[in-house]
Amino acid sequence: MIRKATIGSVVLAVVMTAGSVHAGPSVPANKTMDISQQIRHEIALLPYTGVWDWVEADLQADGSVVLRGDVTRPSAKTDAEFRMSRIEGVARVTNEIRVLPLSPSDDSIRLGVYRSLFNRNSTLSGYALGANPSIHIIVDNGKVTLKGVVANAMDKQLAGIAANGVFGVFSVENDLAVESRS
Repeated sequence: MIRKATIGSVVLAVVMTAGSVHAGPSVPANKTMDISQQIRHEIALLPYTGVWDWVEADLQADGSVVLRGDVTRPSAKTDAEFRMSRIEGVARVTNEIRVLPLSPSDDSIRLGVYRSLFNRNSTLSGYALGANPSIHIIVDNGKVTLKGVVANAMDKQLAGIAANGVFGVFSVENDLAVESRS
């Protein structure tokens, strides 16, 4: 149920809404929405990205796009920039996506956090379903950042606690957004 409501907005919900609100008179409002939807679509369809990656975009008033996030493969960074540059109406693409360093320790932490969050007895296991999961796990030198959308504040808190209990984790930054029920 939550997957249907959030799969299209997990990656860009807050960022793209802010970008379309900040769009000034240089870009018509309906054109901004079309570009925002195309950007959201292209990011959702990025190949070779998954639960370990996070890519977001900010559409500026002048029609430029700023890409941010963390990915495990350099090809995901270049592919995101290429896909944004092909969108009609995008004037310029600034790529601030970081490629995470290769680290067997970080890989072990990624797997441990994944297992802790999404084990079969966990109430959070539903967030791992589908090709584009609701919760993304970013690990950089032992520091874990949780990104995405959850249904309620309790799930956000449970995810933070589960990630913090994994051996080798130095700190957890819980950037999960709580889905609004409006």
